[in-house]
Amino acid sequence: MNDEPKTAAEMKEIRLNRKLAQDAEGIKAMADIAAADIAIRKRTANLREIRLAKEAADRAKPAEAKSKAKKKKST
Repeated sequence: MNDEPKTAAEMKEIRLNRKLAQDAEGIKAMADIAAADIAIRKRTANLREIRLAKEAADRAKPAEAKSKAKKKKST
């Protein structure tokens, strides 16, 4: 690294550039979070539709009677 002391103007420019970079990263991170949230909501809605359709189909046809298990003879 360069060990020369920097002037006040150079330090101000470095801080400004760092702040701009952090702001850009923050905006990008928020956009990524929003996109992930939208994707989760879409998947949840799709799964809800599938579940409701399955429940409706199950209600439409009566449940089949299960055969009773045979008792073992006690000896």
